Amino acid sequence: MTEEETLARRFDDERPRLHAIATRLLGSASDADDAVQETWLRLERSDAAAIENLPAWLTTVISRISLDMLRAPRRTREHSWQVEPWRDEPITVEVDPAELIVQSDRISVALLTLLELLSPAERIAFVLHDVFGQPFTEVATVLDRSEDAARQLASRARRRLRGAEEAGRPGRARERHIIDAWLAAARDGDLTQLLSLLDDGAVLHADYGNSTRSIHGARAIAAQAAMSGRLAEHSTPILIGGRPGVAAVMNRRVVSIMAFDTDGHRITRLSVLADQERLPDLKAVL
Repeated sequence: MTEEETLARRFDDERPRLHAIATRLLGSASDADDAVQETWLRLERSDAAAIENLPAWLTTVISRISLDMLRAPRRTREHSWQVEPWRDEPITVEVDPAELIVQSDRISVALLTLLELLSPAERIAFVLHDVFGQPFTEVATVLDRSEDAARQLASRARRRLRGAEEAGRPGRARERHIIDAWLAAARDGDLTQLLSLLDDGAVLHADYGNSTRSIHGARAIAAQAAMSGRLAEHSTPILIGGRPGVAAVMNRRVVSIMAFDTDGHRITRLSVLADQERLPDLKAVL
């Protein structure tokens, strides 16, 4: 076996762990794939014989690649369309948040949504140390900061995660009430009730794949919703990227999903995805 083949085999042995790290850091399996591929390319270009601890080297490289991706401006403009069922009770973080993050995929959406509240450096410090058990000496190397600074970042991340979840518990129940009221009003064509649920400056943006449409203002959005009663009759609440939402199912086919942003009292934004090529598979959700 050649040196190149040996290196490729050693990398493949590390690939599942690297992909798990990148997925937790980036919140996207496709982004994680890109990060793993870039890590391999950097390993190919390096002097592998001079690397004393390959697993540690790979962890540092993929973490730095992920950090660069987290800092990329495009990430602040995108919303996730990943969906999950809307259960009766919100997921809590009464135990260590790190323990929940490494559990099953069933809770990954909500927790990754919480991770979006962290700065890239806080996210790196928390995930590497609390989730994957990396020592703060290695975390500090990734972040190019002191060990004490890395400890402080992880500690601050823990406090923010717990605080955000505690603050969000009553809010999630309120959001469900808003969504249920919205569907009922849309089914009944109740324009007055729809208006009461919308902020005056609300915006609806719909993506149909080959075209998009934006509707501005509560009155225009309410009028559109009042004409969509049949769609509302076949809609069910779900969570979309951790946000409240609904899925419309007609003839056993998901025709659209809609995510809601609220201020805790009224709907401020509605985001509709009706592009059949991009709609997620909801068989396990509905």
